[in-house]
Amino acid sequence: MSLVTITINNQTIRIEEGSSILQAARQGGFDIPTLCHADHLKPFTSCFICAVKVHGGRDALVPSCAALVREGMIVTVEDPELEASRRMAINLLLSDHCGDCQSPCQNACPSNIDIEGFLALIREGKIAEAARLIREQAPFPGILGRICPRPCEEVCRRQRVDEPIAICSMKRYIADAELEHFGSPQLPRPGRPTGKRVAIVGAGPAGMSAAYYLRLAGHQVRVFEQRPASGGMLRYGIPYYRLPEETLKTEMDAVAALGVELCFGVTVGTHIAAKDLDQDFDALILGIGAQGAIPLGIPGEELPGVWPGIGYLEAVAERNPPALGDRVVVVGGGNTAIDCARTVLRQGKGRTQVTILYRRGREEMPAQDAEIAEALHEGVTIAYRTAPMEILQEGEDLIITLSRMELTAPDASGRRSPVPVPGSAYPMRVSAVLAALGQQALPDLARDLGIETTRSGTIKVDPRTFQTGRPGIFACGDCQSGAATAVQAVGNGRKTAYSVDQYLSGLPVTGEPVLFNSSMGPLKDLSTELFTGYTQAKRVGMPVISDEERRTTDKEVETGVEPALAVKEAARCLSCGCDAQKDCKLRRYAARYQGDQGRFGPPASGGRRGYRLDKSHEKIKLEVHKCINCGACVRACAEIKGLNVLTYINRGFTTRIHVPFGRSLVDTACDGCGECTKVCPTAGIMPQRTGTAI
Repeated sequence: MSLVTITINNQTIRIEEGSSILQAARQGGFDIPTLCHADHLKPFTSCFICAVKVHGGRDALVPSCAALVREGMIVTVEDPELEASRRMAINLLLSDHCGDCQSPCQNACPSNIDIEGFLALIREGKIAEAARLIREQAPFPGILGRICPRPCEEVCRRQRVDEPIAICSMKRYIADAELEHFGSPQLPRPGRPTGKRVAIVGAGPAGMSAAYYLRLAGHQVRVFEQRPASGGMLRYGIPYYRLPEETLKTEMDAVAALGVELCFGVTVGTHIAAKDLDQDFDALILGIGAQGAIPLGIPGEELPGVWPGIGYLEAVAERNPPALGDRVVVVGGGNTAIDCARTVLRQGKGRTQVTILYRRGREEMPAQDAEIAEALHEGVTIAYRTAPMEILQEGEDLIITLSRMELTAPDASGRRSPVPVPGSAYPMRVSAVLAALGQQALPDLARDLGIETTRSGTIKVDPRTFQTGRPGIFACGDCQSGAATAVQAVGNGRKTAYSVDQYLSGLPVTGEPVLFNSSMGPLKDLSTELFTGYTQAKRVGMPVISDEERRTTDKEVETGVEPALAVKEAARCLSCGCDAQKDCKLRRYAARYQGDQGRFGPPASGGRRGYRLDKSHEKIKLEVHKCINCGACVRACAEIKGLNVLTYINRGFTTRIHVPFGRSLVDTACDGCGECTKVCPTAGIMPQRTGTAI
């Protein structure tokens, strides 16, 4: 066959006559996206994302999979107009695509841990593999499995059947089982040495997470920490009854054992200049946390007996707690306030009267519901809609003037503010006051380096890369985000390490890739059909120590889940994520062209397609809600097998690919060969997954 010469984006290409433009472009190294195309099937041109521009005449856009080359043809395959055309085609397909890429729990996790994946591994008894999977995103499963606020469980779809999966407990189970079996965390080996050196200021969850991933990338890492041990607020802000010292030490020491050099008792800015670190290392990460306690802002807060809550927790962690007396009030409504109250109770051996003052109601309290319930169970009193106005000294006691609070009418943002109720003030005699209103960043180190800070004092960074305005200097954790959760700090530490690795490798610093995620929608809006066929099963509870031990010791309250119960709990997972999430072409191209699933909204007639699953066949499952009507499966069945198992039904926006005449897949001539699954660009038709628990 003769050859023809064409030009693609100013590149000359010679190819056999009768070839498609798509084949010519691939020969030239151009990556044209395709969804409906398969090399061994006849062109169908249904998706139109492979469109290219053929010059001459109207410079028309044509589908490259079907258009044939001709001598002297001039083609453009990449330019802004084509990118916009492909984005529009992607958005149109996404607007009628009903499916989840990742499971909702993984989307809700600030560290993006593959929760569905590790639950599946628990079911299979693969503990080492489960721990390894968690550490791909977060190096501390034992820590996070104890203290994470569990945003994943709030969106868990199992609660539409009965109760959400005990995800956090399962994470802890994996870490505990790994220790029991192997004796220590099983971490991967560091990568080949790069010769690059990174300084990290702060050995908290963000800094140590960044250190972990940078060591795995082969870089030398030195961490400077002003305190005598690693952990940051994990150690000095979370009581041992929630996070035992041994658990913290085990997981932090494991990171150090990778070759991370830890320099304790070193205050950057005092013992060593921040500018020296900037000059002596190839990159610098600030992970200094939010060390400043937010003041009460009332007269008398400087009196003896008034303590910052975080300072009190630090003193307890250092085994040097102050004597607070037998009547203590804690001001605040977050987890730190709850931690303070429960810690005071234990330090007083259950004999101290502890009251939390919160200026709003229970429903607005930012602390976790489970933590609030635990505090109440242990005997802590909570005075809602109550706030301190003034503190006076009277002998060895403090007289705190309290006022009842009421909420104003909603402002423009819808938020209601607490204000004192006139004439409601009354005195309360106490022995000590703990102020637990939160922490704030101290920006001195940033100023020393000439780094810009925000109005609230946090370090200003690019939100994608965590790089400051000075190349090579990065910031993560509470000093950058403001006081947040440990799981968020861990996730941001990993993302920062990714950007630092790009910087040290001489690559553009773009940050960790952001994957596109399709969603079926909010939990409350999902079709009831999605949750039919499941047998209700009670959530596995966490065993705890006795009430007497809880009130009088700092022993860990929760004792862990037994293996058989962990497997039972993991088996409750509905496996919401898509089987094809790692190789779905629609997802890949949606990320490449910044796809927006809501760009066009539901189609004007018919609405967005709903959930419809056909699992009747033992080898093939048909997920019609994920289909994009590309027709590849129809053609594969007809052209390769000579069968007509699948076809288009209906017309217009309601067109769907399914078995004709309303039958199920099992009622057809389908022999389960899988040719249709090989060409599906989404997960509209897939092999049946074996080994699922439900």
